[in-house]
Amino acid sequence: MSSLDSSAPSGAGQTRSGYPLVTALTYAMFFMFAMTTDAVGEIISIAKEEMNLSNTEASLFHWATMVGIALSGILLGSLADSIGRKKAIIVGLAVYAVSCAAFFGFSSFAFYLGLLFAGGLAIGVFKTAILALIGDITTSTHDHTRRMNACEGFFGIGAIIGPMIVVSLDKAGLSWRWLYLFAAAMCVVMIIASLRTTYPSASESKKPDPEKTDTDLLSTIRLMGNRYAMGFSMAIALYVACEVSIFVWAPTLFADFTGTPLATAVAAYAVMIFFILRAVGRFLAVWILQMFDWKLVMAAFTGVIFLCFLLSAVMGKATAVFLLPFSGLFMSMIYPTFNSKGISCLPKAKHGAAAGLILFFTAVSAAFAPLLMGYVSDTFGGGNMEIGFRLATIFAGLLFVFAIYNAIADPAGSTLAEADSQEY
Repeated sequence: MSSLDSSAPSGAGQTRSGYPLVTALTYAMFFMFAMTTDAVGEIISIAKEEMNLSNTEASLFHWATMVGIALSGILLGSLADSIGRKKAIIVGLAVYAVSCAAFFGFSSFAFYLGLLFAGGLAIGVFKTAILALIGDITTSTHDHTRRMNACEGFFGIGAIIGPMIVVSLDKAGLSWRWLYLFAAAMCVVMIIASLRTTYPSASESKKPDPEKTDTDLLSTIRLMGNRYAMGFSMAIALYVACEVSIFVWAPTLFADFTGTPLATAVAAYAVMIFFILRAVGRFLAVWILQMFDWKLVMAAFTGVIFLCFLLSAVMGKATAVFLLPFSGLFMSMIYPTFNSKGISCLPKAKHGAAAGLILFFTAVSAAFAPLLMGYVSDTFGGGNMEIGFRLATIFAGLLFVFAIYNAIADPAGSTLAEADSQEY
C-alpha cells in the first residue's frame, strides 16, 4: 500500500473509530457536494427564465449530474477497492474542482450540461470512496448505520446552505455560478487536508480474502446478481424519486401559489424548510436507531411519507405546501439506513463496488424521475407540475410496500448478523 493510503502504525493505539480527521473530512465532503447538487431546484427556477427553457429542458441541469454519477458509480465504483480510498477521494475531488471552476469559462446551456456531467463523474468517484471508507472506520453494522446517518446529516446541512447561497446571489444581482467557484475552493482545501491525513487501509483488521476481493471495472456490474445489493438499491431508487421530486420541482409547483400569509411564506421557503427538517431528522436518527428496530422505523416513516404525498395529490397545493416540506423529517433516515444495510451485506473488500452499485441506482432515479415528472406535466398537464407530483405519489406508495415487506420478512437479517461477526 502506498503512502497515499497508509494505515496507522501498529501499536499506535488508533482503532477504527480513532480517525477524527478522516471522519471530519467525510463530513466536509458530504456537505460540499450537497451544497451544489441540492441547490439545483433554485438554479433551475433561475435558469428557466435566464435561458428561456421548458420544464423538460431545465430538468437536464439535474439530469446531467445524475447521469454522470450513475455511470461513475457503475463503472468506477471499484476504484475505491483497487487503488485505495485516499487516492480515489483525491482524484475525484480534483476533477470536481476543475469542473466547478470552469463554470466561468463560457455561458451556454450545452457547456453547462457538459460541466455538470463531468462533475457527476467526479462525485461518483469520491463518494463511493467515502462510503467504502465509512466501513473501514466503524465497528459493527449498527455503528455503520449510525455513522452513515451522521454523514447524511452534514449532507442535509449542505443542502440547506446551497439553495440559500443561490437565492442570496440572485437577490444581490450575482450569477448562481459563484456557488460552483466556492465549491471548487472547498475541494482544493480538502485535497490538501487529505494529503496530510492518515487513512486506514481498506481492511485494517484482517488480511483481505482473495476469494472475496474483486476490484476490476466490472465488479460493480456483477453485484447486480446479489439479491441484497439489488433489493436495497431498488428501495433507494424509489426513495430518491420521492426526495428529488421536492427539491427539484417544489419551487416550480409553488411558483404562483397564493393563499394565507402563513401558507404563502411556507411556499416561498418550501425547499429550505424541507432540507432543514431532513437535516434535523438525520441527526435525530443517531438516537432513534439506538432505541428502535431499524426495520420498524423504516416501515413507519415510509408510511408517513406516502400519506403526505397522497393527501397533497388529493387536496391540492393548499395542503401540499405544508405536507411536502414536512415529509422531509421522515425522509431523513431512509436513504442512509438502506444505503448502510445494502453495503454492509457485502464483504468489506467489496464495499467500494457495493457503494458504486447503490450510487448508480441512486443517480439513475435522481436523473430520470424528475425528467419523467417534467415530461408528464408538460404532456398531460400543460406544464402543471401537480400532474408530475401524482407520479411521485406512486413512487412513495411503492416504497412503503417495500418497507412493510422488509419489516415482516427481514430478508437481510441473517446476512447482516454474519457481517457483524466476520467483517467488523
